[in-house]
Amino acid sequence: MEEICTHLGASRDTVKKMIKKQGLPAYKIDRKWKFKISEVDSWVRNNNRVTSQSEKVSN
Repeated sequence: MEEICTHLGASRDTVKKMIKKQGLPAYKIDRKWKFKISEVDSWVRNNNRVTSQSEKVSN
């Protein structure tokens, strides 16, 4: 989790929200999250829009 947070430049809480709400590819084994960097990079390229709080209000 720490490495993916650094890779994405996001906090742990943000990454968890991205997994739950936006479908960031991740695998939970026991209590640890695992990621394939290639899948995450592909997901970021295809889903490069993160909804911000201000966008939620305007929609």
